[in-house]
Amino acid sequence: MKRRINKVTVIGSGIMGSGIACHFANIGVQVLLLDIVPRELTEKEQARGMSLEDAAVRNRLVNESLQKALKSKPSPIYHPDFANRIETGNLEDDISRVSEADWIIEVVVERLDIKKKVFENLDKHRREGTLITSNTSGIPIRFMSEGRSEDFRSHFCGTHFFNPARYLKLFEVIPGPDTKEDVIDFLKNYGEQFLGKTSVVAQDTPAFIGNRIGIFSIMSLFHMVKEMGMTVEEVDKLTGPVIGRPKSATFRTVDVVGLDTLVHVAEGIHENCPDDERHELFALPDYIRKMADNGWYGSKSGQGFYKKVKKDDGSSEILSLDLDTLDYRDRKRAKFDTLEETKTIDNVIDRFPVLIGGKDKAGEFYRKSLGALFAYVSYRIPEITDALYKIDDAMKAGFGWEHGPFQIWDAVGLDKGLELAVAAGQQAAPWVEEMQAAGHTSFYEIRDGATYYYDIDAGEYRKVPGQDAYIILDNIRESKAVFKNKGVVVQDLGDGILNVEFRSKMNTIGAEVLAGLNKAVDLAEKDYDGLVVGNQAANFSVGANIGMIFMLAVEQEYDELAMSVKYFQDTMMRMRYSSIPVIAAPHGMCLGGGCELSLHADKVVAAAETYIGLVEFGVGVIPGGGGSKEMALRAADTFKKNDVELNVLREYFLTIGMAKVSTSAYEAFDTGILQKGKDVVVVNKERQIATAKAYARLLADRGYTRPIERTDVKVLGKQALGMFLVGTDSMEAGNYISEHDKKIANKLAWVMAGGDLSEASYVSEQYLLDLEREAFLSLCTERKTLERIQHMLKKGKPLRN
Repeated sequence: MKRRINKVTVIGSGIMGSGIACHFANIGVQVLLLDIVPRELTEKEQARGMSLEDAAVRNRLVNESLQKALKSKPSPIYHPDFANRIETGNLEDDISRVSEADWIIEVVVERLDIKKKVFENLDKHRREGTLITSNTSGIPIRFMSEGRSEDFRSHFCGTHFFNPARYLKLFEVIPGPDTKEDVIDFLKNYGEQFLGKTSVVAQDTPAFIGNRIGIFSIMSLFHMVKEMGMTVEEVDKLTGPVIGRPKSATFRTVDVVGLDTLVHVAEGIHENCPDDERHELFALPDYIRKMADNGWYGSKSGQGFYKKVKKDDGSSEILSLDLDTLDYRDRKRAKFDTLEETKTIDNVIDRFPVLIGGKDKAGEFYRKSLGALFAYVSYRIPEITDALYKIDDAMKAGFGWEHGPFQIWDAVGLDKGLELAVAAGQQAAPWVEEMQAAGHTSFYEIRDGATYYYDIDAGEYRKVPGQDAYIILDNIRESKAVFKNKGVVVQDLGDGILNVEFRSKMNTIGAEVLAGLNKAVDLAEKDYDGLVVGNQAANFSVGANIGMIFMLAVEQEYDELAMSVKYFQDTMMRMRYSSIPVIAAPHGMCLGGGCELSLHADKVVAAAETYIGLVEFGVGVIPGGGGSKEMALRAADTFKKNDVELNVLREYFLTIGMAKVSTSAYEAFDTGILQKGKDVVVVNKERQIATAKAYARLLADRGYTRPIERTDVKVLGKQALGMFLVGTDSMEAGNYISEHDKKIANKLAWVMAGGDLSEASYVSEQYLLDLEREAFLSLCTERKTLERIQHMLKKGKPLRN
């Protein structure tokens, strides 16, 4: 019988438990969140005359924990309304309700005795066949199910979410000694398809996969920085975005996660892995032990490797910890010649050969750290997992690494990686040399658009499983390209569908990208059936490149500037009015021009983690690529369902005027950027391009016909314009906006009202585009606008519009 998850019970409402509950609510599952009953009244409860038998008291802990989680930033939930899918209760009054659950997840304190008591109680109430899992981060799964019923044991395993559950994609599935194979298969598939995770099956070993390798990497650095006399700033400079790691790098990440958490896991590995060849590395260095004894855990305690303090003038500054004296000092700027050599290398994976060749301290650091890492991961197979790709997947999904250890090893070369290991005083596992002796020179190969990994037991390459659900653009970019320029690559996705992938810096939209979009439509209309606009970079697009606009305006090349804006508008309209379906696949940041492109697609297939909005006000202009027109059009379409037309128009105006950016794709439905009943959201970003392709194919098969250009857009004229102008006057008078902000808002008002028409009228899209372009160009000549753009350029901020 096919297993379905409609109801989930989460036991334990701490940070992790509440986060897991919220993420199940994110995907539409009904959740029951349970925790213990308080044993004492608070002062407030006593003052109100409440007793320990009152329901509000009995559910106080769970309700407070959930509310704290919902108020945290970043939010654990895609949309505030989704919290209604979570019901709370306690482990005494509501324990019998676990019988309603399809999946019970235990997330209580990391103590085996407590977990076993919880499982003993749950075993009495769960119905047969119900999945039951523990979110332990390291307690052996085999110990937890001892003494439980046969049905319990066969449906029990570990399911380790990483915190925060919404954002970190690793989902480790750890079988117990009696777990049925179909349970493991179901959980792995459910994690990927429904929870949007990278599911990895791990062995029941201490810290499993992600934490075993991640904590090794951090502990290795803890020891190395003392040996090399490095500062926290230097290490964070070298272990951040330059090598495809999060901005928080190493020490800042430890501060955020909590040094106490790291120490707990490291000590667990040290205690429970006596045969680990790097066992001594998991012993805490003296300075880490001192920090832990002092309670310097990081953000949660107010100080760690960094400390935020108030200065005499009331402003704040961040101090850094001197690892030798353990005193806090002013931060020092870290700079290395080796890093300067990588500035022109956009592709992170291509930087590693340069980094390990550095002649300075940075080069030495990379050689030592990578050599140690390569040796360590080679010995973890088959101890912690049976395949090398699972280690790479775990590090990318759980720790935010852009590339896993074996992928990095491939980048520097198999032979060079072995040399680095030896130079670091280590030796790779024998299977690596056997692989080398057999003539294999890499851990991965690409064949026919699919990734193959080296299978150690078989001594040959095998296809990474599960790829059929994905389209990996890196694997087909060259072999399936039908057109390319400096800004885009157009690939044949198969089944009559093309994809146009942005390849510009930060995926900004400039002349090459616009030319590529038009060429992609030309090709699709001639020989194909549909077009997807999608990429798999960190962000879909941060918008149009306003550096070009700035230069044209400064040089007073107004005719050329007008032509450039018209070209952008025409390209967006080409997306809307082509003879083939166009699907936009935004993810990450989708701002300004990237948002305008999405607004003009036939359908948007957005990743859940999409931060989308029209942000042009920030640089002193209005949306000039059809965004202002489109919001006026969408407001007009809503008039038919709402009698209060001015109020509707005002909401769409404020979406632009306040530069609203959604914190998830689901929030974008509230702002009108995404449209209910038309656009869709996918939780697993890895499946986004494949899903977009499927929708393009579906629309084509249904008999897609080129839409008829709109000439029936209702605008309200002077009635709306007057409302907007009174509002901006009041805002300026109250010092809420500047004179220049008022000017920008009034220009937007002019466009969205349809000008100063004497009465409500029906106009064409082109009419609104002409108003939009005129308003945009007039603002580009404003001194204040140019000053804003220049300020952004000097600060090195993304050139987005």
